[in-house]
Amino acid sequence: MITSVASKPEKEEHSDNERMLYTYQTAFHGVAVQLSEEEVEMLQQQHGVVAVFPETVYQLHTTRSPMFLGLEREDGMRVWSDKISDHDVIVGVLDTGIWPESPSFNDTSMRPVPAHWKGTCDIGRGFTKHHCNRKIVGARAFYRGYEAASGKINDQEEYKSPRDQDGHGTHTAATVAGAPVQGANLLGYAYGTARGMAPGARIAAYKVCWAGGCFSSDILSAVDQAVADGVNVLSISLGGGVSSYHRDSLSIAAFGAMEMGVFVSCSAGNGGPDPISLTNVSPWVTTVGASTMDRDFPATIKLGTGKYLTGASLYKGQRNLSTKKQYPLIYQGSNSTIPTPSSMCLEGTLGRSVAGKIVLCDRGISPRVQKGQVVKNAGGVGMILSNTEANGEELVADCHLLPAIAVGETAGKIIKHYATTNRNATATLSFLGTKLGIRPSPVVAAFSSRGPNLLSLEILKPDLVAPGVNILAAWTGDLGPSSLPTGPPKNEVQYIVWNFHVMPTC
Repeated sequence: MITSVASKPEKEEHSDNERMLYTYQTAFHGVAVQLSEEEVEMLQQQHGVVAVFPETVYQLHTTRSPMFLGLEREDGMRVWSDKISDHDVIVGVLDTGIWPESPSFNDTSMRPVPAHWKGTCDIGRGFTKHHCNRKIVGARAFYRGYEAASGKINDQEEYKSPRDQDGHGTHTAATVAGAPVQGANLLGYAYGTARGMAPGARIAAYKVCWAGGCFSSDILSAVDQAVADGVNVLSISLGGGVSSYHRDSLSIAAFGAMEMGVFVSCSAGNGGPDPISLTNVSPWVTTVGASTMDRDFPATIKLGTGKYLTGASLYKGQRNLSTKKQYPLIYQGSNSTIPTPSSMCLEGTLGRSVAGKIVLCDRGISPRVQKGQVVKNAGGVGMILSNTEANGEELVADCHLLPAIAVGETAGKIIKHYATTNRNATATLSFLGTKLGIRPSPVVAAFSSRGPNLLSLEILKPDLVAPGVNILAAWTGDLGPSSLPTGPPKNEVQYIVWNFHVMPTC
């Protein structure tokens, strides 16, 4: 049928074989193919064709959790995972791939791979069949849709294999089913035994996301292949907007997987706190939002007035500010509620006037850690990162490149008023490590997408929330903890603390 509507050979840039990207035949039936608009119109008129969807670009949504959730007792008894290994549960993780050398993926004491498993491990740059074991039972890469839309992947700059260069997939997989690792920490923070929510489960990594995004044809092929391979669970931490159920290709694929007995868990999205910002709202998937837990990484700001304000930080560098000295404090914005490019410390907006000073920056537009890089490049000695109205009081701890503390909107307003009304404003920063027992908790994360589900108002979404803020889990060996090239060495850490819909979809 596809061949019958294809353009004549002399008009084709590619052969039929090159234009045919995927054939879907397990969870659902269909194909991914490159067609012109004229060919699409002709195909839609063919008998037996239910629908034709355009390629869609999806985006990725980012130790203490089991005990906080009451799934592990203080005496170490695991009431939540002891039976997982008995049932040989295999979780398919659709993400950016996996870093197999992480201690979280060791297969010590795991039984042989179950006979029902039909998957395999792709071979490519930096990845061989030997990287799979009884924990990582499968690893595949899907890129035909991405290459058809964006051109060939440069295998010298990006791993054209299941190996994870981004870190999101490794963090997700370890949070789902990472093996227990004692002494896991990020530069001394969050020290303890890191383990996945189901440490006895096995992992099958399906790499569907690349530097330019995650393409629907690749995602659908991964879902179809995962079902054929024999996964029991699909963890999907990505989204691409909301369409009617019958016009949403991922929704259709998830329905097929569900019909074949596969549990599908999807993230709600990072569009909060705005209402009606949900993705992945299909009734047959479990849509999971993100919440805080009772662990924090407090840091304090002492203003020149003697007032103390509390924030959060994961800074562990060599440039600690003296707690016995006050440093000049500067804010490049006004005392209004409207941020400006310089108040947000965007690239190229800070002059030498900030040299030797602690700079107050508003959140927004650029990544949080990158703002610190801008301050550092301009000669600043520290940074206070203030939430705006959109972020409220939620605190996100980051591994900054210079002494830096994140504060909520209320504290930010106090500091702004002080800095803009006192020509000789000063401050100093102190870092207090890890603190447990934070209350209230859990609290829905500000970034977690909200309902209602406009497609079906009678179906509440998200279905549940789970910890997704300040989660410690495994990290790729290809990036440092700041994800910036000027940060700490990439081989310095094996675990990072992250704040995304990584943990919730597990």
